[in-house]
Amino acid sequence: MIKVRYSASPASVETATTADLRENFLVQGLFRSGEVHGVYSHDDRLVIGGAVPGDVQLELPAWNVLGSASHLERRELGIINIGHLGHVLVDGEKFDLHHLDGLFVGRGSEVIFAGPEAVFYFVSAPAHATYPTTALSHPEIEPVALGSPQGANERSLYRYAWGQELQTSVLQFGLTVIADGSVWNTFPPHLHDRRTEAYLYVDLDEEDRVFHFMGKPGATRHLVVRNREAVISPPWSIHSGAGTGSYAFIWAMAGENNAYTDLTPVPLEDL
Repeated sequence: MIKVRYSASPASVETATTADLRENFLVQGLFRSGEVHGVYSHDDRLVIGGAVPGDVQLELPAWNVLGSASHLERRELGIINIGHLGHVLVDGEKFDLHHLDGLFVGRGSEVIFAGPEAVFYFVSAPAHATYPTTALSHPEIEPVALGSPQGANERSLYRYAWGQELQTSVLQFGLTVIADGSVWNTFPPHLHDRRTEAYLYVDLDEEDRVFHFMGKPGATRHLVVRNREAVISPPWSIHSGAGTGSYAFIWAMAGENNAYTDLTPVPLEDL
């Protein structure tokens, strides 16, 4: 099953109700045992989804909204396993993925998800070229240390696909883990004028929440987000959040380019 999200004007967000904000930007219910679910965003044609195989194997669907015979006929794909050990078959080749391991899949491939305890999060984006499928072991990725305990924003940034080392058309994705005792992610905030971004918050305890801030810098709003819920962040919106407990988030972007440093910092006095 897939849902469609249309582009929203920044002006409409300033006066939107909480229910409107959640309907347009919050993504819930991606992870259901034995099923594949997704959301197609008209912002940069980004698809985000979840596959929970359980006792069956699940194919990556060619949903009608894509207008193609297979999901990756004109797209490339990023996958991260947020559950326990499972595997992904790419054109029949098996890739084992442990917790937080990733996989990049190039345009034109057929993908099958498997593993009774695996929970796969995936993101796809239009691709102009085909690049090799590449396994991305979480323990082998060197994190970038950001923030500080004094700023309550100490975190480790794991860049899986970010425009360098691993070649992609437009897709970028990775993981940020917040250090114990810190709460803020992506702080201070910034904008991606040429790319849409999606956040998936993971590894939260059941009672914890993240307050995700969005909107134009001078007119911010917020969403209250639970474990394994995602937020679509359009190019005109900041994206930043603070959690009530330990958590991580998977970030993914697609748009005009895949240059990781193509962003616009937002000074705190502009918020």
